[in-house]
Amino acid sequence: MLKEGKKEKIIGAAILLVVIVLIILVKGFVDTKNGKNLTVIYGAVGGGKEDFLADEEFNRILKEKYHIKFIGDSWGNSSTVKKPLVRESVHYGNTSLPESSLSVNNNNCSKYDLLFTSDERYLNYYRGEPKEDEADRYRVLKGSLTLNTPIVFYSWDTVVDALVKEGIVTLRGDVYYITDPMKLIDYILEDKSWKDIGLDLFGKMNIASVDPVSSSPGATYYGLLLTILTNGSEDSAAIEEALPKLKRLYDKSGYMGVTPADLFEKFMKIGQGTYPLIVDYEKSLMEFRNRDKNGYENVKDHLRILYSEPTVTNSHCIATFTENGNKFMDAFEDKDIQELAWKNYGFRVGGSGGVSDVKVVDMPGIPSSISSGAKGLKMDTYNRLIEYLDKGV
Repeated sequence: MLKEGKKEKIIGAAILLVVIVLIILVKGFVDTKNGKNLTVIYGAVGGGKEDFLADEEFNRILKEKYHIKFIGDSWGNSSTVKKPLVRESVHYGNTSLPESSLSVNNNNCSKYDLLFTSDERYLNYYRGEPKEDEADRYRVLKGSLTLNTPIVFYSWDTVVDALVKEGIVTLRGDVYYITDPMKLIDYILEDKSWKDIGLDLFGKMNIASVDPVSSSPGATYYGLLLTILTNGSEDSAAIEEALPKLKRLYDKSGYMGVTPADLFEKFMKIGQGTYPLIVDYEKSLMEFRNRDKNGYENVKDHLRILYSEPTVTNSHCIATFTENGNKFMDAFEDKDIQELAWKNYGFRVGGSGGVSDVKVVDMPGIPSSISSGAKGLKMDTYNRLIEYLDKGV
């Protein structure tokens, strides 16, 4: 039996120990809340996901669950292979360094932990060896398709009803599919008017898009058209045969000097008289709904979203260069982050097995999975496509 004095000392020491542990835990929690004890992770980030990466809830989850503070610098996709991928290249870090000394191999430069591209082909391309006119690259530890959104077409009820009668579009459940995209392409090339298919709309049939020569979303769309025209073949002969048709489609498209956000905003606000049919990303509709709920409510009953068969997916991919980069990539397995990306920003998340919970977004006409996705084109094929559209040779 312990004497009463010793027993009291032991109890007192135990209480003191518990108090010390609680103080340490509380201090750690407060420090994390205040931005201390965080691992700062730097990423070179392609466009199209700026709002999501700046989201307060996303950054709160990173901070409180994973003790991460993410700093993303904006990079154009092509710049990530042309310019040294260091922070000094975009005017951060040690900006007094001369441009000639910028390199991923120079330890005086401010390095990145990861590259977060806005196009899967750049992830695949970055994994290869640089060409003569390209900068040295980091060694890629891991690569992952992280956020994705398919190319879709947006239109209006009366236009889609006419396309259904023409056998171009099919309704399955509550989802509209462009089941004969070649027929739609042929109608455009044949200069059919909207009146030819029974619509009281001015002008020739066309699909409004952003410029593929200067815009990654536009290039992705024309890559889809090339896939349709070649039936998925990347044989050089099939590609060369299809390019003149694509150039004719491109020339018929007229003015394309808008950003994807501008095009979608005009489509939603001006309506079918000027924009009967456009191409964009699936995520654009959910972003618009969350940004302008009244605007969405005003048009939702007449708005239609169409999924081409096949379609292609715009994939935002992470390439990691450090273990810290791996930590950031692993955070995207978090269910709360995945739901936030899908519900608020329209990104289907790579870790979800290709199936998204459409009840979460509460929006009709959105399928839970994309069953007719086509494989993206190789970088060389895209380069040839853009060169031909730009120069016609």
